[in-house]
Amino acid sequence: MTDPARLEVGAPAPDFTLATDADGEVNLYDLLQEGRKVIVYFYPAAMTPGCTKQACDFTDSLDALQAQGYTVLGVSKDAPSKLAKFRERDGLTITLLSDPELAVHRAYGAFGEKKLYGKIVEGVIRSTFVVGADGKIEVAQYNVKATGHVAKLRKDLGLA
Repeated sequence: MTDPARLEVGAPAPDFTLATDADGEVNLYDLLQEGRKVIVYFYPAAMTPGCTKQACDFTDSLDALQAQGYTVLGVSKDAPSKLAKFRERDGLTITLLSDPELAVHRAYGAFGEKKLYGKIVEGVIRSTFVVGADGKIEVAQYNVKATGHVAKLRKDLGLA
């Protein structure tokens, strides 16, 4: 196993097109063309306790983030059908995207070696990125905690 290449602030954000939970597709650069900033966060698995907490926190903050020009995209390897169940079960309003091949995870350095219960394993690295309207990474955070992360991110962005 090797450590994934990590994105740095100022680097161009890798473009992607991924399926949503609602039979649609989202393309990162299309959102940027609309002049939006995009928060892309990677999480290990829908409907697990930590991922649910994080998704609910982003949903609770969505109106405030959108008012400041941000779109929120949650990315996991889960199939669109599982993401649809996740949305329905927890009343999520953020956009959920499916990356079953982990290609986008890898492009962002959000899949690779990590410590899990003291052991080194290969898996999804809970990560968050803010992509500016210019397509460049403004914030790159790896190994974030599910609980309290959205509040910290809002503070980091000056939105608290």
